[in-house]
Amino acid sequence: MSTRFTQTLKRSLLAAVAFAVIVATPQRQAASQTTQQSLSLPTQFAQTQTIQHAVVAVESVGMTVSEMDRAVDFYSTVLSFKKVSDVEVLGTEYEQLHAVVAVESVGMTVSEMDRAVDFYSTVLSFKKVSDVEVLGTEYEQLQGLFGVRLRVVKLQLGKELIELTEYLTPKGRPIPIDSRSNDRWFQHIAIAVSDMDQAYQQLRKYKVQYVSTAPQRIPNSNKAAAGIRAFYFKDPDGHNLELIYFPPGKGDPKWQQPTKQLFLGIDHTAIVVFNTAASLKFYRDLLGLKVAGESMNAGTEQEHLNNVQGARLHITGLRSPAGPGIEFLDYLEPRDRRSLPADAKPNDLLHWQTTLVVKDVAAIADRLRLNQATFISPHVVTMPQQPFGFKKGILVRDPDGHPLRLVEKTDLPK
Repeated sequence: MSTRFTQTLKRSLLAAVAFAVIVATPQRQAASQTTQQSLSLPTQFAQTQTIQHAVVAVESVGMTVSEMDRAVDFYSTVLSFKKVSDVEVLGTEYEQLHAVVAVESVGMTVSEMDRAVDFYSTVLSFKKVSDVEVLGTEYEQLQGLFGVRLRVVKLQLGKELIELTEYLTPKGRPIPIDSRSNDRWFQHIAIAVSDMDQAYQQLRKYKVQYVSTAPQRIPNSNKAAAGIRAFYFKDPDGHNLELIYFPPGKGDPKWQQPTKQLFLGIDHTAIVVFNTAASLKFYRDLLGLKVAGESMNAGTEQEHLNNVQGARLHITGLRSPAGPGIEFLDYLEPRDRRSLPADAKPNDLLHWQTTLVVKDVAAIADRLRLNQATFISPHVVTMPQQPFGFKKGILVRDPDGHPLRLVEKTDLPK
């Protein structure tokens, strides 16, 4: 008897059994013997169905290791495992799935929304894009705080966005009054300008709070950054901001395009890091950002720009396919930089959050958990009605505690 015929016969018999069960079930009470027979048939059928839908096997258990050769040697030598395969992947769909698609916005918590919007609009020429007020369980889970009611305003300068968040409830704490540019909670946005002198006079007109003593020019001895001019200052809540001017041949060419605009857009957000290698592992190796350049900055200009005596920094710039860059400020000197307070929360004014667009937020969250990342959100949150422009999101901290909001959108940036 042929194999195909045998398989066909088996399927026919199984179908007949199923039919018999369906027909017999309503009449199970007719007679005791018939009842026992018809009861045995559903049991057999249910077992067949269960087998068809059951897990066939636990194929393997995986883990992330820091050094493959050492790990293989341990499992082979000590525990007698045998190597079955050894592959390396690069530039595949796997890598693309776990890579950041865009840096969409940089956000900060503010104490009074109307005052903050007026400052950014009047002094720095930002334009309001949206203004929403939200509350509910999903927002509590996303922000990792109970009882939140938020007012969130998006502002645009050039093609870049900032997102201001006021916690109507619960209110958080102000930025520590003694914060310094080398504290590990330090973050700023760098606003590109077409004319540093005019931009500086605009800030003086509105009597902004200084951080730098005056605009500083990076000397020619620093080939990577020679001729760049910069100035640090603060918004009304004490968030650090930077004006930056790029001479021809430096920075993104779009900042040298002819324009009548004084304030052009956001070139990057800068964060203080304790260890460049650890931050590269997080941003480059786990999130897929690319290193765009680096420099060593020191001297009187750098000291007076950051207002940190003896400042010597290793600066590393990273980029995603779209949006502003992310820049590491690794203070090699002085080493007295303070860590983020252990009880810092998103409603505190020192809270910044950089929004990164990804293809699969759950996959990246799993990857970060395997690498012991610290999360603010307990899990990936599906957003109701997408008032912030994304369908799923989660907040996570980088190795220094800087918050990142990883989001998955219906339409990815092109």
